[in-house]
Amino acid sequence: MILQTAMKGATKTHLMYGAYVSYAQVQEYLTFLQDKDLILYETGTQKYRLTEKGLHFLHVYDKISELVSLNNNTAPSTTMAQPEAELAAAPQVRDW
Repeated sequence: MILQTAMKGATKTHLMYGAYVSYAQVQEYLTFLQDKDLILYETGTQKYRLTEKGLHFLHVYDKISELVSLNNNTAPSTTMAQPEAELAAAPQVRDW
């Protein structure tokens, strides 16, 4: 939520309200996100913005969330059972 809120630039207060976190929590998260080069602080505007890496991460996160969404109304794939069948047919390796 912090990364989504920071997409167009946001102050620390805006990030707190956008992500529903306390001041102490946003401080900790911002330190983590800056250390990982996902977000940066612009001193001129006094706003936090996503880096290219942060934007890429958010895009990939959204795609994964879409794939694993429980609200997906498509029929379950029959290919999901294949890895289990292949595993059952594979020779068992024992580490004795």
